[in-house]
Amino acid sequence: MDWMKTLNITAIGIVAWLLVVEWNQFQDRSAAQQSTPRAEVYIPDMAELPAAQSNELSELPAVIDAPARAIIEQIADTRLVTVTTDVFEVVIDTLGGDIVQVNLLKHLDKMREDDGQPFSLLTRSKENEYIAQSGLIGRNGTDKREGRALYSVSSSSFSLNPGDQTLAVDLRLEQDHASLIKRFSFSAGSYVIGVDYDINNTGSEPWEATFYGQIKRDSHEPLVTSSGGIQPYLGAAIREKEKNFAKHSFSDIEDEAIKEEIQGGWVAMVQHYFISAWIPPADQQNSFSLRKLTGQDVYLLGFTGEKMVVPAASSGRYSAQFYVGPKNQQKLEALAPYLDLTVDYGFLWMLAKPIFAAMKFIHDVVGNWGWAIILLTIGIKMLLYPLSAASLRSMAKMRSLQPKMERLKETYGDDRQKMSQELMALYKKEKVNPAGGCLPMLLQMPVFLALYWVLLESVEIRHSPWIFWIHDLSAKDPYFILPLVMGASMLLMQKMQPMPTDPTQAMVMKAMPIAFTFFFMIFPSGLVLYWTVNNLLSMLQQWYVNRQLEASTSSAGKK
Repeated sequence: MDWMKTLNITAIGIVAWLLVVEWNQFQDRSAAQQSTPRAEVYIPDMAELPAAQSNELSELPAVIDAPARAIIEQIADTRLVTVTTDVFEVVIDTLGGDIVQVNLLKHLDKMREDDGQPFSLLTRSKENEYIAQSGLIGRNGTDKREGRALYSVSSSSFSLNPGDQTLAVDLRLEQDHASLIKRFSFSAGSYVIGVDYDINNTGSEPWEATFYGQIKRDSHEPLVTSSGGIQPYLGAAIREKEKNFAKHSFSDIEDEAIKEEIQGGWVAMVQHYFISAWIPPADQQNSFSLRKLTGQDVYLLGFTGEKMVVPAASSGRYSAQFYVGPKNQQKLEALAPYLDLTVDYGFLWMLAKPIFAAMKFIHDVVGNWGWAIILLTIGIKMLLYPLSAASLRSMAKMRSLQPKMERLKETYGDDRQKMSQELMALYKKEKVNPAGGCLPMLLQMPVFLALYWVLLESVEIRHSPWIFWIHDLSAKDPYFILPLVMGASMLLMQKMQPMPTDPTQAMVMKAMPIAFTFFFMIFPSGLVLYWTVNNLLSMLQQWYVNRQLEASTSSAGKK
């Protein structure tokens, strides 16, 4: 029946439409396809530092018992400290102790052969601002609305030497009756920065303050030079009481500030392949907030911890963690519960996670993500073979009935009701289920879409080569060879399948390979590779099923 053909075409169209919608949502600005020189770290004048008169406008979190008094004199300049490890280069501003730039040494902004440079995730320039702030607020806090503390440091440059596992950078501050050390801790191979405050209270009164950590960012889209024309979600993410993983876009935050109190928790800024996240102590009650400064393109995503009280003549410590780097699922999962969900596979995450785990296992064996994609596609095809074989047998039987269906069309073409009755009679006589070729296809769609998201979200595939001209599986094919092969495979598949009797439906089917070819020209080559291999395997299956049916028909004829 033609309605079954319509359903089949609709199913294919839905997949195409979903892919196009996702691409449109992630479309990069054309300007982002060009690399720009890395901007130098900007040192603002004191006049540009927040000196707000109200809690609404202030960058600093509101604390009830925070008196409005200055603890330092205004200064004319700040001092930058550079810390280099094996995975990143970090720049710290001693005014406030903010992390104002992070360059990821093992992740380039573009391919190495194209003069790729370490990818700048955090940066503070005159054009863009994306930094990590932290400090102490409250009665004895270091940060007040009139200004922030200026720390002293022993050197302007620190490096994690080969063979060393840890590195500590101490920023020091002397208060009345108290000595403070703001310590940044680094470990070899780790994208986690420990931020600790050591307080030595030498006075006769208890010392009190509250730790805060926040991500300060504008809404400018990050520069992406190798994502194949796609840019997924950019915005905030947070763990909430009701949701383990909640996304809040810039527009959501602009409409209404978000507040949450939870034990442990985390807050993150998410972009394609990379995140930054504050992770406060898991055993404490923490207050989180997402807000936009009024009248400014500035968003603050942060937390305040529990109040610290250091008795007289005693010492105390507060510790938090700041992650800044790639969205590596295993590392994020080990760092904090549900932080790995920032690798967002959408509503099919239950399928996508085991698919990624399987692909990573294959990669660990073969050592190439391109071959891992191919072997995974073969594995999925074998797993779904009973479904696909049933579909292919049904289509093969339908193809064998094509001459009889054409004769019925010639005889009853003007009488649709009679035509439908005769088709039903033909299907019953030949024991053919017209739905058999469609329903298995529908069952396979979730797997296809889940794999699509895996290939889209996995930072491991970024800048990963396959063979020959494919130097980056996350970028589009530079010569469009794979899309053309994919389109040709779709055309050949159509030749092996029955065409709809309706002329309009037949025209749509014939247009599908051309449309898909143009769509896939702008998709990452890893996605095109998967789709191409899947098509080739489907053709092989179709050929095998056709041979089986021909052999069965020939054997029955001899009897």
